[in-house]
Amino acid sequence: MSRPSPRMASVTSDSRDRLQLMQTFVRIVEAGSLSAAAAQLSSTQPTISRRLAAFERALGVRLLQRSTHGMRLTVDGERCYKRAKDLLASLNAFEADVRGAQEEPEGTLRIAAPHAFGQERFIEPLATFMRQYPRVSVEWLLMDQVGDFIASGIDCAIHAGEPTDPSVVAIRLSQVQRIVVAAPSLLGGAPVPQQPAELAALPWLALRTYYRNEIGLTHEVSGEQQRVAIRPRLSTDNLYALRSAALQGLGVCVGSAWMLEDAIADGRLLQLAPRWRAVPLPVYITYPYAQFYPSRLLRFVAMMREAVPIVLDILPALKDADSYCA
Repeated sequence: MSRPSPRMASVTSDSRDRLQLMQTFVRIVEAGSLSAAAAQLSSTQPTISRRLAAFERALGVRLLQRSTHGMRLTVDGERCYKRAKDLLASLNAFEADVRGAQEEPEGTLRIAAPHAFGQERFIEPLATFMRQYPRVSVEWLLMDQVGDFIASGIDCAIHAGEPTDPSVVAIRLSQVQRIVVAAPSLLGGAPVPQQPAELAALPWLALRTYYRNEIGLTHEVSGEQQRVAIRPRLSTDNLYALRSAALQGLGVCVGSAWMLEDAIADGRLLQLAPRWRAVPLPVYITYPYAQFYPSRLLRFVAMMREAVPIVLDILPALKDADSYCA
């Protein structure tokens, strides 16, 4: 059996050393100090300090500014940290694939979800995923927008609306039906409006994220489109606040059908212009491009592609509400 040449062995050793230095640097940044990193790596502070110095020499840049008050990343250090963390994640995913760890996902998955979806509709599929993969832990973070995935440490995000970031993978999961509703008290005993033109004179509530001064409606059968100019009495960026204001009789609103169905079913809200709907809101799952992905992420994405169309499909229930409104 042939043995590796001394030169090849040296290259392999250098690669392992560079990898260890990179791992040490990332651990220092995330631990917040050399001593904390040493404790986590079961090493000593002088050893960690030597590794950091060796990594800086190898790169030819200063990565950390250290003083009696603590330490902070330099500009080069910030760039190096982001790239190193991404490279290590890709390497870990590659090794998991080679070892066959795809059969049993493990580790932590950090997921960002919109507030309304994350508190209600998507908890059930999340629970299904966690029961199916007990070795995966999840950080379920409620945020409507994710700026920098790497800086935020986010593995994937569920996003309502069309993605605008070209640097992420965006997979369309489903769409949210949006309807016009109001409390019965707002109508004062008058017949339920059937046409968009009848809505303009009513007081309105606006969801600033998606509409402010005008709303477009499409007939579910003919496809006819009409636009309604509105002057909102109340504007908000939160679906729960919008629904609560509508329940109080403050105005008409357009909201997600899944969130309004219970209030329609028990008569607290009425669906106005029941054969007309606002443009559906697409729902995507997004995550950064990478050469390799951990199995926990791939399994979660696959599960959400199956589950989301089901949990957002509430149109049959609304058909029954339509007959009540008519």
